[in-house]
Amino acid sequence: MRKRPTGRLTTAVVGAAVLLGCVSGPAASQSPRDSHDARVRAEDKRVLVFSKTAGFRHDSIPAGVAAVKQLGDTGGFTVDATEDAAAFTAGNLRRYDAVVFLSTTGDVLNAAQQTAFEGYIRHGGAYVGIHAAADTEYDWAFYGGLAGAYFQSHPAIQPATVDVEDHAHPATSGLAETWNRTDEWYNYRSNPRERAHVLASLDETSYTGGTMNGDHPIAWCQNYQGGRAFYTGGGHTKESYAEPLFREHLLGGIRWAVGDAQADCRPENGYRPIFDGTRASLEDWRQAGPGSFTLSDAGTLTTTGGMGMLWYDASSFESYSLKLDWKLAGDDNSGVFVGFPPSDDPWSAVNNGYEIQIDATDAADRTTGAVYGFKSADLKKRDRALNPPGEWNTYEIRVEGERLRVYLNGVKINDFTNTDPARSLTDGHIGIQNHGADDEVSFRDVRIKELPTQSGGVTASQGD
Repeated sequence: MRKRPTGRLTTAVVGAAVLLGCVSGPAASQSPRDSHDARVRAEDKRVLVFSKTAGFRHDSIPAGVAAVKQLGDTGGFTVDATEDAAAFTAGNLRRYDAVVFLSTTGDVLNAAQQTAFEGYIRHGGAYVGIHAAADTEYDWAFYGGLAGAYFQSHPAIQPATVDVEDHAHPATSGLAETWNRTDEWYNYRSNPRERAHVLASLDETSYTGGTMNGDHPIAWCQNYQGGRAFYTGGGHTKESYAEPLFREHLLGGIRWAVGDAQADCRPENGYRPIFDGTRASLEDWRQAGPGSFTLSDAGTLTTTGGMGMLWYDASSFESYSLKLDWKLAGDDNSGVFVGFPPSDDPWSAVNNGYEIQIDATDAADRTTGAVYGFKSADLKKRDRALNPPGEWNTYEIRVEGERLRVYLNGVKINDFTNTDPARSLTDGHIGIQNHGADDEVSFRDVRIKELPTQSGGVTASQGD
């Protein structure tokens, strides 16, 4: 039996706590923000704003250009602006970490310029589309896929309610569950949800003129043919670019696009919430051991006092994808447990299940992304994918048979197979740890998708 860990510990809310195997140890790897080769510093980044129009021209374009330049001044990246399509050459585009299409309309690039931009994206470049960027290049299939959807129509400018679907992406992490604002709300020719990761959508009951049958994405992101793409449908009005929340939304999208912040932008469909930020959703969770979590008005659970674990009591899971968002306040410690039997003894999870660790400054087999005590994460991939304390991260923990894979912000960083006959990943509960009184870790949006299994308990093959 594994030696019980020592050191700081804490635990769960409204009835949940358990001490996770999280021993303090020597730092095995630096935080990615402390590592020079982990990521180019934000102040070295350069963004090109392109606002050429061949159709309708928005009078908000000057305000938009000025706003992006101001965001660059405060966000630490350099901004150039042009309406000259001659800027789209392979050599010139290599200078930029992202290209912003700001309310472009119509056919704005010739064939050679399109080829240069396709090469730029395929070699790791990034695209940011704002508003009428979706009303651009209808005959260029690559661009349509990159933008995610083409414009179809719009009603009159009016207030509407935006439902925030992703609370971890930097473009939406600062927003409440709903965002009420006035803009010109586009309808799109297709729904991008199957191809892109939807960050926010419109509540079509909150305004008139929506035509997307109640599923109306308005901001999304995706990894596209080697590059990154972020789009927001807001930004028609001049006033948009003076709104603090819209500016924060734009800044977050640009930060993600240039690689200064990480997020899971894979399409996400078929998940159901098991903690949705409400007190009612905690009724299916219970505490093992002392300690608790505090539920905030923003729908986050934050560790407080004691040590223990909050675990999901409503059912166990055999083959599934578990996603949840988490954030550290500083050098803090926590973890996610899977594959343990129901018990009010917090050590049951330690001795019978597996912990996916959250602590970037511990030993290699017990740091963020590790299967605690059993297998280290790929530290180079982990460091590139990890956001620092104070910013949200997303885990996907995929369990299929006795195989467990860990994705951090969409990047696979661990692949572990259980061979211990005394343990089984196919019969277990899930839980989140409160590690100690001095540790402050927050969780939100815990959701799960059950995956198909074959007869005999062997799961169907799933791709990476």
